[in-house]
This record gives sequence, C-alpha cells and structure tokens, in this order.
Amino acid sequence: MNPPITYSLDADGIAWVVLDDPTSKANVFKREFLACFKEVLQSLGKESTLKAVIILSAKETIFIAGADIRWMYDIDSKQAAYDFAREGQSTLDSLTRLNVPVIVAIHGACAGGGYELALACDFRIASDSPKTQIGLPEISLGLIPGWGGCVRLPRLVGTKGALDHILKAQLIPSAEALKAGLVDELVAPNLLKETARAAALRLMGQSDKRPAPTVCEVGNLFADTRKQVLKRTRGHQPAPLKALDIVEQGFLKSTAESLEIEARAFSEVLPTPECKNLMHVFFLRDANKKAGVDAWFPSVAASSQKPPAIKRVGVIGAGVMGSGIAQWCSLRGHEVCLRDVKPEFVDGGMKKIDALFQEGVKRGKLSSEQAIQGVARIKATTGWDGFDACDLVIEAVVEDINIKRPVFEHLSKIMRPDAILATNTSAIPIDEIASCATNPERVLGIHFFNPVSRMPMVEILLGPRTGRPAAETSTAFVKAIGKPLVVCKDSPGFLVNRILLPYMNDACRLVMDGVSVQAIDDTLLEFGMPMGPLRLSDEVGVDVCHHIMRVLAHYFGDRMKVSEALTRMNDAVLKGRKSGKGFYCYEGSKETLNPDLASVIQSNPPRPMPPDEIRARLMGVMIDEANMCLKEGVVRTPDEVDFAMIMGTGFPTFRGGLMRYARSIGK
Repeated sequence: MNPPITYSLDADGIAWVVLDDPTSKANVFKREFLACFKEVLQSLGKESTLKAVIILSAKETIFIAGADIRWMYDIDSKQAAYDFAREGQSTLDSLTRLNVPVIVAIHGACAGGGYELALACDFRIASDSPKTQIGLPEISLGLIPGWGGCVRLPRLVGTKGALDHILKAQLIPSAEALKAGLVDELVAPNLLKETARAAALRLMGQSDKRPAPTVCEVGNLFADTRKQVLKRTRGHQPAPLKALDIVEQGFLKSTAESLEIEARAFSEVLPTPECKNLMHVFFLRDANKKAGVDAWFPSVAASSQKPPAIKRVGVIGAGVMGSGIAQWCSLRGHEVCLRDVKPEFVDGGMKKIDALFQEGVKRGKLSSEQAIQGVARIKATTGWDGFDACDLVIEAVVEDINIKRPVFEHLSKIMRPDAILATNTSAIPIDEIASCATNPERVLGIHFFNPVSRMPMVEILLGPRTGRPAAETSTAFVKAIGKPLVVCKDSPGFLVNRILLPYMNDACRLVMDGVSVQAIDDTLLEFGMPMGPLRLSDEVGVDVCHHIMRVLAHYFGDRMKVSEALTRMNDAVLKGRKSGKGFYCYEGSKETLNPDLASVIQSNPPRPMPPDEIRARLMGVMIDEANMCLKEGVVRTPDEVDFAMIMGTGFPTFRGGLMRYARSIGK
C-alpha cells in the first residue's frame, strides 16, 4: 500500500508533496499520517538540489480535514495533551526550517490542523471551488488551535482578524478567506498547480521569503473581546478564553515562546469535560448522517434499490408551520402544492413564505432571482388541484384529531396508492391518524419544529402499521432537504415534546408555588439553555403548551397533569409573545416581566428557591421522562436522546446532551 504522503523532485528543484491517504476518502492527521509527514520533511531537508516545496492534495473534496478527533478524544491527561500539541507544532515548524519557499495549493476542505499546516507555509493559494472551505473550527469542539494556529494567524492577518476567525470557529468559502487574508491568491481548480509552480519560481529569487509579522493597534480589544466571550458562554467554556489568552500573551513574543504558551493552554483544555462533551456531540452529528430505519424493521429486508426521490410535495395548512414547511421544501428545489380552506388563509401563508425568502436574500443566503424562483415553485390553492401528482403530502392543520381525520380520509381517495401521507402532529399518536386512511402502511409522521427555517431537526414518527418503503423514502427525503433526523416509535408526544413539555409544565408549577419567573429562567439560562422554560412557553405559545399537555395528560394520566398555571393563563388569554403578554410583556423587540401575572396564577406567597434546587428539579423532570422513553422504546439509544435534545431544544452542547449530563450527576 502506498504511503499517505509522497513527494517527487522536478528538474527545477521543486518538490511536489502529495497528500493522499489510501485508507480513507479524506486526508486526516492521524498518527500514521503525521509520522509520514514528519519523515517526508526530514527527507526534503536532505535534498541538496531542493529550491522550493509545493504541498497539495490528491483528494477531490479534502485538502486536510484536521487532526483525528477520536485520537484527541482518547487523550485524558494534561501531559499527553501537551505532548500531542508539541509534536504537531514541531512537525509543522519543520516547514519553516527548510530554508526554501513553501507553497501550499488548497483544494477542498482545509480545516484545523490542515490550515495550521498552511499557516506554516510561505504562500497560500486556494481554488475558487465551493468545495474549498478554510478555517480553524477547534473552538466548536472545546479545543483551541494547538499546532500554531493561535500563534501564526495573528502574525498573518493581525490580532483582531485572527481573534474574530478563531472565536467564530467556522470554515469559510475560499473567496471570503482571500478577503480576510487567510490565503494569498484564488484561482480556478484547473489552474492550481500552474499557479503554485509560478509562485514557487517567483519566490525562489527572493532572499527573505517570509514577510514581517503584521502589527496592529489593540487598544481595548482583548478586554472587550473577553467581555463578549463571557456574555456568550457565561464562563462555561474554557477554550475561547484560553485562545484569547494565547493571542494576548504571545503576539509580542517570539514564535518559539508563543508556541510554548499555546501548547500549555492546549493541555489545559483538551482533558476538560466541556471539551469531551463537545467532541461527543461531534460524534453524534457524524453518526446521524448515517441514520436509517433498519433497526425498526428487523424482519423486513431492505430494498436493493434506492428509495424513490420525492419531487412534488403537498402541504395541507397555510399557517405558521405549513407555510414554513412549504417554503423550506421549495427552497430545496421541490415543487409544492399548498392548500388551506379559505383564500385569506392561503394569501396569509404566501405572505409568510415571501417574507422568509426575502429574509434569506437579506442575509445573503440566496439571490433575489432564487427567491423569485422559490416562490414560483409553490402553487397555493383552496382546492385539491395538483395533489394527485404529489409524491408526498404533509398535513399541518390544527392539532385536533377531529380535524385531521377528514383530511386523511380525503387524501386517501385522491392520492396515488404509493404516495406517502405524513402528519406534522406534535403529540397525537400516528396510528389514530392512520386508522382513517386507506393503505395505512404509507402513513407516518414528519414532525418539523417551529420555526422550520431555523430549527434544524425533524422527527420521523413510525406508526405500528407504517411500512418500511414509506419510512425509507421519508428518511431519504428529510436528509435531502438538509434536516438532521431522529426516528421515533409511535407514542403520544413522541420524544422531544414528551421530554420538553413536562419540564416547561413543572416550571409553571414552581411559579404557582411562589418561585419567581426571573429566578426560574435565570437559573436555566445560567445552566446553558438558550432561554428559560417560562420564556420558552411564551415563545411556543402558552395556549399551545396547554393543548399539548392536555393531550399528554389524556394518555399518561396524573403523571402529566396540566399545571394550574397553564390553565389559568390560557383562560386569561395570556398566550405569550403572539398575544403580547404571557409570563413576560412584549413590545416590539423589548420584553419585561408581566407585572399582572401574580394576580392570575400565584396561589402561594413568594418564596425563594436556591438555583441548585430549581435546576435539579427541572432537569430531573426531563431526565426521568427520557429514561421512560428509552424503557418504552420510543428511541433506541441514549445517544439519540442526546442528539434530539440538542438539535430540537438547544440543550447546551458543552454538557454533551441530556443523558450524558444525567450520567455526569449520577442519574
């Protein structure tokens, strides 16, 4: 087997170093890859005719995807982490000691350690392909760039630019990387080698091959950035602050001194629980790409052919959910039929859809022409024209079985026998809906979360009569429209709402008991949730929460009893943001505590409750319900619960997910 890195020396004295791991579709800095790179650099140092080096990848979509995360995950001591950082630094630093120009030609993803390699080179050329994405994403894994990224990037683009990029932890397109100074030149992929060769020949004649470090005025940059980081992370994540410290301490020191500071800092973040948890989430995301339905149909053989592609989608209901689903499907290239019962409902839905497309234009996610085409792909109607040609119909009407049943009865009559009938229900069991449809094996749930354009996850809900073909086709469709998914067994509330709503409901009980709204929400914000449970109730809609809890109480009895607070607020039409008042008062973008709330729901005198007690009680509700879901087989593994709660509720990633957090506290 060929080694992962090879080189050849041409007649001009240019060494062409080719990265091409034969054991993988991607180049990754594994132990063997790093050792081979070290050997190649040692060999190059002995070449008497060497005049320049060009480094490039033979992979179609990857330059180097960074260091092996599994390798780093298994490092559990500060000394081992320090040794890892120093070994990588030393290897890349060998590039700077070759005393000849080193050019890197980047095509495909160039992430983490891959870009740190590029930073150790003299000249960086990137292809203008959409496949070429560049950057240092380590902070998102609870890490810091530890192979020279925190040292060399400030010297290349200045302190502020380096901090912006390191702390955002995002891969950026090559054109953006050029603008930010992360690369020096941008060319078409077919011109990459030719341009790299020209750069090598040009740089050969320069006596000083390395430009002087970029210097900038920092002023209050570090203090201001530290405040921003603490505000965003509430101090829960050590990596951003460590990266900031390295740049601040090392920028005016020598490269060697700065690399030592970086290695020490790396050794302090890699073994932390926050880092391991964020890596765990990375593994969850990676595993989810392969999510399927095999485990749910053990006795039914998988088809030898790919599931048929969904081309035309029908959506029933033009409210917030229906219009959001229609817009997302159209955005991903599908023809959509959108139906509601009244012209004004249809018109309102199309206005929402147009606003979503215009928001995408404003944010630079799509062009005006693409927005126009997206709206044009949606045909709105109060009739049923076009639905007989749909491959999939998603019902998104009012959450009432008596309204949903007639929809499915009619769809059964007008749709093709092989067309899939899906419901977006958030709590009603799938089999109750499927029982009124012909061919119940083609009925399932495709549960989007609100707002569809921003909430990433979808639950695929399998009823007891759902067939494998419908499940496979729907799973492929959800992946094709860019949504991660969790497959759930038919059960009231399914997974996310089954866990989340009791948590919100119990927070309402605390208010009834005299605990302040602010104390409850502040505690969960401090824990890391994106918003407190009472603020979330306002956002979802108090009336919606009340309805879902009534559905859950119908199936699960007193264990899911609706809190008196929700009932009273619902009766008082305190629906939350959409009515202007709930637990909070809303005026535009401003929100304040509702001063009249106590007169509506508080039954007991105000009483303080320690944050630890609030957190333990509300997290305990979620953990207990999640364990019941696992016991009942709603999902199959704790990892699926973790992924669903992170993607569906914003559960803090630095805690690794609900079940991982439960294990950390012994529950």
